[in-house]
Amino acid sequence: MITLGDVFRRFADDYCRAHGASMLPSHGRAITDILACRTPALGGHRWRCTHCSVEVHSYHSCKNRSCPTCHRDETERWLAARKAELLPCPYFHVTVTVPAELRDVLRANQKDGYAAVMQASAGEGRAGVPPAPFLAEPCPRAGGTPTLPCSAIFKMIVVARHRNA
Repeated sequence: MITLGDVFRRFADDYCRAHGASMLPSHGRAITDILACRTPALGGHRWRCTHCSVEVHSYHSCKNRSCPTCHRDETERWLAARKAELLPCPYFHVTVTVPAELRDVLRANQKDGYAAVMQASAGEGRAGVPPAPFLAEPCPRAGGTPTLPCSAIFKMIVVARHRNA
């Protein structure tokens, strides 16, 4: 079975080279921890069977909260608790697509940028209709998902920064 550590060993260097300057420190730490998880880098213990003397080496875990290897059981308990909270009624999932032209800006200003996008989309999601001034056509590159024009999201970011100032 392929693990997240295997994926990181293959792609993390390229990802960090491309996005390292704008990556949150916690994301870099998670990548580093997951790469080291259950490897000789973190040390381990040697267990010996008292009957046959066979030795097994067990490497230490990283214990990072983002590591699926370390927190699988905890994640499953959390998911079960969230499923228990679901209301017995129909619901839908909304995907907000960010235009390519704004991805670098949002990555560099994640706290303000994503907060503005989520605030705007959550407010309109409650009404169940797309925001009137920002009506968008389905985007074929986003699998048919309606997208907001760059100018609309930029305005949302500017408004959020102004409110937080």
